[in-house]
Amino acid sequence: MSKVLIIAEHDGAALNLSTAKCVACASELPDAEISVGVFAENGEALAAEAATLAGVSQVIRVDNAANANLLAAMLAPQITALADGYSHIFGPSTTFGKDLMPRVAALLGVNQISDVMTVLGSHSFKRPTYAGNAIVTVEAPADKTVVATVRNASYRAVAADGSAAVETTSVDAELPDHTRFVELKAGKSDRPDLQTATTVVSGGRALGSAEKFEIIYKLADAMSAGVGASRAAVDAGYVPNEMQVGQTGKIIAPDLYVAIGISGAIQHLTGIKDAGTIVAINKDADAPIFEVADIGLVGDLFSIVPELEAAISQ
Repeated sequence: MSKVLIIAEHDGAALNLSTAKCVACASELPDAEISVGVFAENGEALAAEAATLAGVSQVIRVDNAANANLLAAMLAPQITALADGYSHIFGPSTTFGKDLMPRVAALLGVNQISDVMTVLGSHSFKRPTYAGNAIVTVEAPADKTVVATVRNASYRAVAADGSAAVETTSVDAELPDHTRFVELKAGKSDRPDLQTATTVVSGGRALGSAEKFEIIYKLADAMSAGVGASRAAVDAGYVPNEMQVGQTGKIIAPDLYVAIGISGAIQHLTGIKDAGTIVAINKDADAPIFEVADIGLVGDLFSIVPELEAAISQ
């Protein structure tokens, strides 16, 4: 039997969709018995939400004032204290998971497996490497706990029709005093989250400035879409780093991805290769993005995008 502990990602009010995708991955393990660990200051509502995830047999609720903000340095010792008896500990391959899971692996004295995209067996997995251009098979030691991050783009979230039991527990773990939460600075937006949006509109360096990037926002709003950007647009200061899509940004898998003024460097394509439909708008007919696009439109984005927005808004 594979006894799995999944670490829930949340914002204090609701679970991130990445948690449900981790459950989908864990469900592929042979004879999987899945628990979800909810670490929060008061996780009653979060634990209740986790209990509805299909395939989850138990939710472990750990309330602690130190969990008011999900700091990896605080969570890792608590997770390690709970690890006894679990054969697998999974977390999402998001900023949260990439920060947390290496600490958990280090405390348990095992190697972490990153970006699991396919489960071959209880200790055998496939993961991408070389910017997704090669897929490798990783064999983990059968006598040690498997600590892994799950590639969100490779899994669909499980349904919310479960009814798992919720157990509230306390964890005896020594928490460090060298790390503390100071403040959170983040942009606020009513648009869908980039990593969970079903439709994403992204802009590239061809926009020319932060002011001109507004046409991307207007189109995204008309489509009720999330907004992304290429690394070139981020480096040029058009948009904040949190919007970057690609190998060094966010790996996403929306049903529809619209790339506007993006040339299609391999690093960017790595972040969108699992998208359902890719639409590219670029004035350069030879841009690499057209090699992967399902639909391509050659032309001036400053003429095409306003027309597209107007047509959608009618």
